[in-house]
Amino acid sequence: MMKEFELFVGPNHPGVTGNMSYHLWVEGATIKKVETRVGYLHRGFEKLMEKRIWMQNVPLVCRICVPEPDVNEAAYSMAVEDLMGWEIPERAKYIRTIILELARLGAHLLTVGGIAASFGLYTIAQWGVGDRDYILDIFEQITGARVYHIYIWPGGVRWDLPKNAKELITKVLDYLEKRMPLYEDLLIRNKVFIRRAVGVGIVPKDKAIEWGVTGPNLRAAGYQLDFRKLEPYAAYDSVDFEVPYYPKLGEYEVLSDGSDIYTRTAIRLLEMKQSISIIRQALKEMPEGDVILKHPQWFAWKVPAGYSYVRVESSKGEYGYFVVSDGGKKPVRVHVRGPSYTHGINVLERIAPGMNIADFSPTAISLDVCPPDIER
Repeated sequence: MMKEFELFVGPNHPGVTGNMSYHLWVEGATIKKVETRVGYLHRGFEKLMEKRIWMQNVPLVCRICVPEPDVNEAAYSMAVEDLMGWEIPERAKYIRTIILELARLGAHLLTVGGIAASFGLYTIAQWGVGDRDYILDIFEQITGARVYHIYIWPGGVRWDLPKNAKELITKVLDYLEKRMPLYEDLLIRNKVFIRRAVGVGIVPKDKAIEWGVTGPNLRAAGYQLDFRKLEPYAAYDSVDFEVPYYPKLGEYEVLSDGSDIYTRTAIRLLEMKQSISIIRQALKEMPEGDVILKHPQWFAWKVPAGYSYVRVESSKGEYGYFVVSDGGKKPVRVHVRGPSYTHGINVLERIAPGMNIADFSPTAISLDVCPPDIER
């Protein structure tokens, strides 16, 4: 009988999706048990938000998920707007949609690159980081920042798009559209990737809902659930797009029974194409007008007493904000429902036992976990 030993994956980035650690108990090359270890990042966002006035929380929430900060800005702002009874300007809705889909593109580039790198396909990882930089260039032009944008505010967006925004965004979309066949040929149609990813890291379809799986991971299990369609926000009810899900994988050949690394990767590549289409439509249909409501001095807000729960569809799944107000200048309670706690702890700890250690990192990265979302 082989001796059981302990193996640590993380807390440095290689093999995981950020500053977190997985403690593995392994017998030979087979995983027997997994425990998720967090606490290496900034923590306590929810309690910090209760100590800050409403507007001071906008630059705080974006740090809950660094690769895709804008979804937190949007969800928090929408919760405040719901409590205030505000309807934001139409132009602001379209701008929010553009920003959120650009963020989705950037996040998927990182994730797809990370999945590829976990199989030794480092070229795609380098492509993903490099191509994402062009999206960060856009954010820098629009918001003045590359990572934390602090652009989506309660009442709309911080300011209007620059005059050259359409040309700048379209140029990058054209470039990414031409790059997609390269990603597909080198990854999704790669025989090595297919052999390593098909049937690996399976989330049981009959347990996906029970375990709280959302986003691309849930759609890879065969559920066509996307809050951009189910509960439209921003301008998503004004653009046309299809939600890719298993087995509706478009031009990709269905090679597996779904809910594995291969299908989760294919869903993300298809979503990138959809994001490009959504942004093009939003740029074309966006009306003129104001981009933010005229409201009282930022630091004198008193939000009516009550509570609100709103949710958005991030690249990783459902992001929900439960916000409670007592009528004062600060929230009484804020709770963030992020997808990473479910995927990175509940799901992975259940499906990893019995897995070969060579398949652990690809599986973990394909679930697309954002560590600060767990430590919130």
